[in-house]
Amino acid sequence: MTAIEVTGLTKSYTVSGGRGRRGKDDAAKTVDAVKGIDLHVEEGEILAFLGSNGAGKTTTIEILEGFRERTSGDVRVLGEDPATAPHSWREDIGVVLQESEPDSDLTARESLQFFRAAYANPRSVDEVLEIVGLTDSADQRTTKLSGGQKRRLDLATALVGDPRLIFLDEPTTGFDPSARREAWGMIENLRSVGATVLLTTHYMDEAESLSDRIVVISEGLIIANGTADDLASQVSSKTQISWDAAEVPRSALPPGLDVIETDNGFSIETDDVTAVLHALTSASTTAGTNLLSLSVTRPNLEDTFLRLTGDQSGDTA
Repeated sequence: MTAIEVTGLTKSYTVSGGRGRRGKDDAAKTVDAVKGIDLHVEEGEILAFLGSNGAGKTTTIEILEGFRERTSGDVRVLGEDPATAPHSWREDIGVVLQESEPDSDLTARESLQFFRAAYANPRSVDEVLEIVGLTDSADQRTTKLSGGQKRRLDLATALVGDPRLIFLDEPTTGFDPSARREAWGMIENLRSVGATVLLTTHYMDEAESLSDRIVVISEGLIIANGTADDLASQVSSKTQISWDAAEVPRSALPPGLDVIETDNGFSIETDDVTAVLHALTSASTTAGTNLLSLSVTRPNLEDTFLRLTGDQSGDTA
């Protein structure tokens, strides 16, 4: 079943022109934040929705969540139009904001009991605590929880209503590497409860590791859709093979290889990794040298994202 179905979505804003140099009001102008996108998400799928600042990502998500009106287009989330959906629809949606602060007077368990009371068919508190890994900290005041534990509580709050669809906004911002890995495991656990997840993140390794599929939005348009490998193919990203010139000099290589000279030796960018490695190892064997410096660097999602969007800052928040 389809969790999200969007066709031709647009959102425009009218921005005041402000005061000009001569004290006159400049004319208002229209800004097109979303320019006609189509988006499809299957139930049970984890989708990473990526975009730079101002790309239209946040506007799109807020429309899907029912918090912002659209200008045009057809939007169905769990079969309903978010703009007119009944209250019962809201119970099937879980939202984890980038920043939130739990009630300091409550324990983790009490906080979940408080939110649980708002739902007709919620999950048990103990089950949710186990899913997010807070069982041992359930009776601690929220002020005593670490940053990572508070983030777990954020997710628990979104899960306690037993939602079918969860929006995760930058779930590991500010985490240390260990806490991030723990959070990844927690998000993977959402598969076990059958939830659909729309994830935003500025960590490319996170998007690649957790998602079934990646969608990139830029300047109000979706410009890429697929796995990390699919996206890399779209921009013709190639694998880079590098080595020290002393180990295999250019003269020892067979003709036809497009060799690039670097500060530390040579490199080749290629789609045919096996053939190039065979040529290098054969040349090394013939020369009686060891390829100890050999390095094979596959293009990563960050490289692909930057080439897709032309965003040299790397800021995908």
